Amino acid sequence: MATDTSPGQTFPKREQFHGFMKPCRFEGEVRDLEVEGTIPDCIDGTFFRVMPDPQFVPFFDADPWFNGDGSVSAFRIQNGHVNFKQRYVQTEKFVREREAKRSLFGKYRNKYTDAVTFKVRSTANTNVFYFKGKLLACKEDSPPYALDPTTLETIGLYDFDGQLPSMTFTAHPKIGPVSRELVGFGYEAKGDGTPDVCYYSVSPDGKFTETVWLVAPVVAMIHDFAVTENWVVFPMIPQTCDIERMKQGGEHWQWDPNLSVYVGVLPRRGAKGSDVKWFRSPNAFPGHVYNAYEEDGKILLDISVSDKNVFFWWPDAQGNAPDPREIAAFLFRFTIDPNATTADPDLPPAELLLPENGEFPRIDDRWAMKKHRHAFFDLMDMSAGTDWATVMPVAGGGFPPYNSLGHLDLQTKRFQKYFPGPTHFTQEPVFVPRGETAEEGDGYLIALVNNYATMASELHVVDTRDFSKPQAVVYLPVRLRAGLHGNWVDAKEMAGIEK
Repeated sequence: MATDTSPGQTFPKREQFHGFMKPCRFEGEVRDLEVEGTIPDCIDGTFFRVMPDPQFVPFFDADPWFNGDGSVSAFRIQNGHVNFKQRYVQTEKFVREREAKRSLFGKYRNKYTDAVTFKVRSTANTNVFYFKGKLLACKEDSPPYALDPTTLETIGLYDFDGQLPSMTFTAHPKIGPVSRELVGFGYEAKGDGTPDVCYYSVSPDGKFTETVWLVAPVVAMIHDFAVTENWVVFPMIPQTCDIERMKQGGEHWQWDPNLSVYVGVLPRRGAKGSDVKWFRSPNAFPGHVYNAYEEDGKILLDISVSDKNVFFWWPDAQGNAPDPREIAAFLFRFTIDPNATTADPDLPPAELLLPENGEFPRIDDRWAMKKHRHAFFDLMDMSAGTDWATVMPVAGGGFPPYNSLGHLDLQTKRFQKYFPGPTHFTQEPVFVPRGETAEEGDGYLIALVNNYATMASELHVVDTRDFSKPQAVVYLPVRLRAGLHGNWVDAKEMAGIEK
């Protein structure tokens, strides 16, 4: 159902536009935010994150929150002080709608429902990362947009100086911790509904060094992927695309409860498209990747997995969708033999590493692509003492909520929880090492936290040596609705860019 977007209309009375999820729709800057506690001087850099935040009432009143305009936050932390800045990404969609003073964008990833024709249909709202002096805002159905990392001003659509071979670019590129090589891919890489996947790697100076085209067994979502020293791994979510359904005004994605999870494995260097091997695993929802590495000739993939459709707003063909309160994801480890000779081999059952409901994982990025010991993530701890009577009426809708942060030592199996408070939910954390030579996992978690009592946002800094309480809490005078992803950029990485 389309929404009347004439002047004076309000956002639909739906959970994704209610309470804490009511669109914020502001740009601005606040210097020297209030800080309770002490932020250590070793934390010197910027925490960038992005949230979908529609500037206008949506074209369709059931619009998922995933479809909002990309709004980027920057928290510059230095000498114990925090400056905050927020700006929209000036996508083609954003600029044209601002000119029209109304929404022109139709359903999520369905160009056939738009009010006008867009050259590049992007909201740039899923992730932001730093590469080659630019901040890149990503949405996996298009090239990224480049921003100035200091001012957050939009530079423009970024195709790596004309080198980007695919029409799409992942929202989860990986950066080699030593080589600084960017490893990425695009799915539906030749356009909506195409089974083509394009894998590429980019040198630190921006030159494409590997480009491999391959064909997936189904047209399905590949939101995240994994990289090891010698392999790339593509887990496919059983949300499938059908062009005819889209032309009839339907959704881009539809959950298929009968479809296996396909996992593609491709040599990282010197490969051809025919070198890819597609493994199968029983129907599930493979979510975000913790990390992957090689051991004894096998690939060990650590990933969040749910037995239900996490994107419940895109149901199956019969309209079936899980109750979001019943959705849970757990840390599993898949062991993959990349040298298997059987066509479409079934993967052995994954190993459950932690029976706790958690997602939005992070590791110490210095250990990316090799064996890691420490895992951090958002956690739902039903025993923590959340004040549900206060939270639920104003929480709004989106992902299943998380009320804590988790830390798992994979070597000792020690599991720790940080509970920010009875009226607080956590967003995706980032890890900041205590120093360049600190041991793996020795440092600080930084996470944006929703405070439903004050209806404002907070930034919590937690020392991994004492996970029971915050090192510091930074208070924002504003509310930032749920975001998707972000990254920490050390000040030394931005040397010569930042003044």
